[in-house]
Amino acid sequence: MSETDYEAKAESGAVRCSGKSSFLIDKLPVRVNERYREYLESSSPDERYMARALQLAWRGCGWVNPNPMVGAVIVKDGRIIGEGWHTKFGALHAEREAFARCNENPQGATLYVTLEPCCHWGKTPPCTQAIIENKIKRVVVGAPDPNPLVAGKGAAQLREAGIEVTEKVLLQECQSINKVFLHYIQTNRPYVIAKYAMTLDGKIATKTGASKWITGPEAREQVHLHRHRFSSIMVGVGTVLADNPSLTCRIGQVNSSRNPVRVIVDSRLRTPLDATVVQTAQNVPTIIATACDDDQLIDQYRMCGCTILRIAEKEGRVDLEELLQLLGAKGIDSVYVEGGATLHASLIEARLVNEIHAYIAPKIFGGAQAPGPIGGEGIALPEDALRFSNVVASQLGEDLFIECEVN
Repeated sequence: MSETDYEAKAESGAVRCSGKSSFLIDKLPVRVNERYREYLESSSPDERYMARALQLAWRGCGWVNPNPMVGAVIVKDGRIIGEGWHTKFGALHAEREAFARCNENPQGATLYVTLEPCCHWGKTPPCTQAIIENKIKRVVVGAPDPNPLVAGKGAAQLREAGIEVTEKVLLQECQSINKVFLHYIQTNRPYVIAKYAMTLDGKIATKTGASKWITGPEAREQVHLHRHRFSSIMVGVGTVLADNPSLTCRIGQVNSSRNPVRVIVDSRLRTPLDATVVQTAQNVPTIIATACDDDQLIDQYRMCGCTILRIAEKEGRVDLEELLQLLGAKGIDSVYVEGGATLHASLIEARLVNEIHAYIAPKIFGGAQAPGPIGGEGIALPEDALRFSNVVASQLGEDLFIECEVN
């Protein structure tokens, strides 16, 4: 079966696949699709098949956290005979999925996998065991796994079994797809993305506080995609008081996306008990981080289904570094921060932000009293500015989307 034939059958359902997150595939950032397309046309077979494995890995987006997204392709005699990806947390890993989907005996084949195969027992058996048992001749690995339980041991175990191992094929791409996982596994703290939408003159609302809607439907749809992609969504109590948001993922068909854990930063516990986030806490996991010590008040939120995290104060506010450490301990690998300006400023000033997502609409609100996306006191000198790298801009309808990483 040719590569094209196999892909067509996989998309049509002739080859078993979860299909659960297939709606995401067409919504990937343009830069990702373009980059993979370049490698899919490479003269190097290793690059071509690894690029295909990367495409497959993205299908686990939002479902596998805090695990990494991983894709695998099995090739025999120049033909793809099996493909797989890690479909959801607790499910089979990509390598075992690929073996389960093989349409012929994989003995003597080459396995391409975006992340070093695991060699330990977890929720699933070690993938190295499956590779050895299926008598794979060669394994091509994209990126090493920094998990201390793996960290080179997977590749070493395969070599000890007489399997040829080639490493670091499309290394940068294979690391980039899992920047959240790589940060989390090495720091035990969530990867933090600060998101905001603003006008050309840098306003997130008018002078009266009105903010719906700054951006168009295409940008708002992508925000919901990111709510699905990241483990949690964080806002300050000011956003709850001003907008009474639901903070859920509303995209795709039923069961085609998932809601993030909602995190409300509320040092004085001012979130109304009749707020949407409180009234729906039985259905959508909701955490309120507070410095309040009123046990009777706290019990009322708990009765509604909220989880209350008591956090020490730092300069009159919730200690955000401690909060992130506690969220990491709960298995939350990423935090998508939707504001407001005070929370954004606090995170940035504490150097806790890893990435910025800025949506810019072709509008001007004007007004000295209209708020901007970042509050706080600001800096005194330009050379003190927080700087970013890996800046990418793309157009979503009439709006501009800029994403960049903190240096």
